[in-house]
Amino acid sequence: MDAGERLVVRSTPLADPGDLLARLPHAQALAWVRGGEGIVGWGEAARIVVPGAEDRFARAGQWLGDLFAAADIDDTVQLPGTGPVAFGGFSFDPKSSDSVLIVPKVVLGRRGGRAWLTTIDDAAGRPALLRQQLPPSRVSWSDGTLTAPQWQRAVAAAVERIREGRLGKAVLARDLRAHADRPIDTRVLLARLADRFPACYTFACAGLVGATPELLVRRVGDRVDSFVLAGTTARGTNPADDAARGAALFASAKDREEHAYAAEMVAGALAPLCTRLDMPAEPELFTLANVIHLATPVHARLEPRRSVFDVVAALHPTPAVCGTPTDVAMDLIRELEVMDRGRYAGPVGWVDARGDGEWGIALRCAEIDGPRARLFAGCGIVADSVPEDELAEAQAKFRVMQYALEG
Repeated sequence: MDAGERLVVRSTPLADPGDLLARLPHAQALAWVRGGEGIVGWGEAARIVVPGAEDRFARAGQWLGDLFAAADIDDTVQLPGTGPVAFGGFSFDPKSSDSVLIVPKVVLGRRGGRAWLTTIDDAAGRPALLRQQLPPSRVSWSDGTLTAPQWQRAVAAAVERIREGRLGKAVLARDLRAHADRPIDTRVLLARLADRFPACYTFACAGLVGATPELLVRRVGDRVDSFVLAGTTARGTNPADDAARGAALFASAKDREEHAYAAEMVAGALAPLCTRLDMPAEPELFTLANVIHLATPVHARLEPRRSVFDVVAALHPTPAVCGTPTDVAMDLIRELEVMDRGRYAGPVGWVDARGDGEWGIALRCAEIDGPRARLFAGCGIVADSVPEDELAEAQAKFRVMQYALEG
């Protein structure tokens, strides 16, 4: 939008629109949906590419704050996600300039059984159910930046640094390339992911599509929630096998250490911003369609005048996607991964004019560019990590987006 223009925003109640993802009119989708609830959007009323810097969250918050403060807002619904909303994704590495915020012209939302439509500047509202979408076909696969043996050697190098006492944990990721015979329709991927992984947050923003199990932060008023995941095992072949694998994960000293790093960091980062913090002493098991995680729910009360961006800035990057100490782990990632993660493992989600929002960590995702896709998977490396086991864990995590692409 041109400088000096102001948004004219209208949010009105709506009869149940049905499947939110089915209402997306084209593949340039914006989405944040879990269990059938959430928001989807299309069109662009405003967009900003945030420069790479340590203060990129503060810059984004300032830009949005100015934009939303000047807007003409008529919101008769008054729920989190009504009024003007920005979808966004931030780079994992502050040195990367891949961060973006998009304010869509149209948003459809559902929360707690109530639905709404938001339009900006009289944009066209809800479309009818659309023509059949074509799934990807003839998908071929190739190595990403590192082959599997090269990545295993990177894991072994990280283990050596950890055993030398240079750091406690590092998260190493690898990428995988896919190519289809026609442009990939992100709506097909979103529908498959939402159907297969309803407990995850299915998201799309500026070509990054995925289903993340990890909630970095939800802010509604002064309440803040986070959901820490670290420590993973593949699902079993039957309920008894699942139970045995879950018990072994819960008892694993290596996985419990990895999880403790992440949970303690989240608690430490939130404490200065909050007036109250509640976190259980031990993790729980969180089971998805393909893997089992160790998980810790965190609940807090946010100090007045804090926005969701303040919390995102304090939490990112967590040890679950970077390591500890953060600076040492980040340097090791840059050295051993030999790639730019882009927005993989960075914050992804939405924020509204009240400062409410939901931000997850962009995991189990892929960058979509025409007929090409770049998938990502990462593993927490500690002193007892075995390269072969970490490769198997990464392969299990790739299967989420492989399923989305191949069905």
